[in-house]
Amino acid sequence: MASTYVAGGDVEYGRYGNPTWSAFEQALGDLEGGRALAFASGLAAVATVLDLVGHGTKVVAPRHAYNGSVMQLADLESRGRITAELVDVTDTDAVVAACEGASLVWLESPTNPALEVADIPPIVAAAHAAGAYVVVDNTFATPLLQQPLSLEADIVVHSATKFIAGHSDVLLGALVTKDAELFDVLKKRRDMIGAVPGPFETWLALRGLRTLHVRLERAQANAKELVDRLTQHPAVAEVRYPGFGAIVSIVLEGGALAADLLTHKTTVWVHATSLGGVESTFERRRRWKVEPATIPDGLVRMSVGIEDVNDLWDDLAAVLDQLVAERPGS
Repeated sequence: MASTYVAGGDVEYGRYGNPTWSAFEQALGDLEGGRALAFASGLAAVATVLDLVGHGTKVVAPRHAYNGSVMQLADLESRGRITAELVDVTDTDAVVAACEGASLVWLESPTNPALEVADIPPIVAAAHAAGAYVVVDNTFATPLLQQPLSLEADIVVHSATKFIAGHSDVLLGALVTKDAELFDVLKKRRDMIGAVPGPFETWLALRGLRTLHVRLERAQANAKELVDRLTQHPAVAEVRYPGFGAIVSIVLEGGALAADLLTHKTTVWVHATSLGGVESTFERRRRWKVEPATIPDGLVRMSVGIEDVNDLWDDLAAVLDQLVAERPGS
């Protein structure tokens, strides 16, 4: 927990390094296939990357993505720093075309909350051919299900608050790269702006990382079973699931009203904005005014936890059945 170090040692000052950070960074870096840097939050990690983008350059990003990332891009664009081009990541040809003239291509795969999957290798190839760096937010997939650096992405970003730490008790972010020069630039920027985590939070995340494999295995199994059941329920108009991970999005037949009722009437599922914990949480994403209009009003993003899957289903089904029973003419 030290913030002051004896001069001449391995660490000269508390903002430059910490043995607990090093332990967490080593573990996450090994999983992603690069070198990691811990940050105070996922958004601090995002901001550190975007702050390095040159003035007047173009950034390509998903039209559906983490609100914090999109809002930072909008803020930079409003101040004349960058030009942001938002794309549908499932349209690979369009993304490839957008790479021309870009300095940075930002990807999420799966996207938040639409759960769209990008074809990363051809996009990376096009971005590099255009002289752009590629960042992939790997928060949803985790390094156990996807390793973007192995697909030649330049930087991986994590909100370690989510699946990495996994217990809804930490705010933490991380960047990972295998480019030594880029690593030094990112670390220098972290040191300069002070976007550093606390050692205790980092220790909690390292502790959580030790159980990621068992947590994710159970949560993913639960998610797949729930997807099968939700697909067959008449209250559900659409189920969005990329085939892996523990995040599911559903669109309800009854739109926003039905989605709000679902998220407020369950007892096992928790109405909450965050995700990736051991408990199951969900929310209607369009309750946030900054959510894109292309996200359906009745879309509910679900973060499936590790509870008994039948308890999770019974809790959902009770409200879904009620929604069907209360339809006009039922």
